[in-house]
Amino acid sequence: MRILFTGGTGKAGRHAVAYLAERGHRIVNVDKAPLGHQGVNDRLADVTDAGQMFDIMGAYAGYDEMEPGTGVPRFDAVVHFAAIPRLLMTSDNECYRVNTLGTYNVIDAAVKSGIRKIVFASSETTYGICFADGERKPEYLPIDEEHPVVPEDSYAMSKIVNEVTARSFQRRSGFDIYGLRINNVIEPHEYERDFPDYLANPDTRRRNIFAYIDARDLGQMVECCLKTDGLGFQIFNVSNDHHSVDLATTELIDRYYKNVPAAEMGTRETFFSNKKAKKLLGFAPKYDWRQELAE
Repeated sequence: MRILFTGGTGKAGRHAVAYLAERGHRIVNVDKAPLGHQGVNDRLADVTDAGQMFDIMGAYAGYDEMEPGTGVPRFDAVVHFAAIPRLLMTSDNECYRVNTLGTYNVIDAAVKSGIRKIVFASSETTYGICFADGERKPEYLPIDEEHPVVPEDSYAMSKIVNEVTARSFQRRSGFDIYGLRINNVIEPHEYERDFPDYLANPDTRRRNIFAYIDARDLGQMVECCLKTDGLGFQIFNVSNDHHSVDLATTELIDRYYKNVPAAEMGTRETFFSNKKAKKLLGFAPKYDWRQELAE
């Protein structure tokens, strides 16, 4: 596929871009800084500028595309990850502005350019737990895509607005637009660096609902979305299968969620349910922290 990927230079994006490129997709990475990945074309642009987004949607991926003399090819898909990536990096209103306006511009340009597959990054923070003032418990476990989303912070608010924006574009266009509520992204080198502390201090993982997503599995999730057509507007949780701490499900519930209604779950089954992605997309996360620490 010929794919326009925004935010491919960021922590989550660079692994997804690498995953897609290794599988033969043609990628144009739109970011404020180049990725420099072999075989990926970088375009420096600001997603909050509508003109730049419209221009790039109709631009060549590289000089080689000029050779046939048949005009600019159309992108097969847009993957939108570009954003202020977390709270407390910019002012709150700037975070909200960049994330909401950027998403509007990218989806608007994609739809008006006739690109029928759009995948965008939402967030685990939409459930209101990660950046809550104090402790917020889920209403039930495991958290699925039907769980209420009532965040308190500008970052998560922007992600909720983006989901509503995407739903509206999908309703008018009929295109496939899938949003990914991505859990805490873990890069390969972070297992050895960070997980010993997570295992020793499980309290540090409460705000992430004790879940995570390996950056390489996130790449697989994006490709699953690209390969699956006809679902219209969908939201998917994105996580690995197991908790990020060395405690059983029952132990975590007893310690942190004693009064929270809980379905019957596996011994190490993630509280951030990925069952919908598995069922509708064939998502099959491969990486597990136990395996990574053992290597």
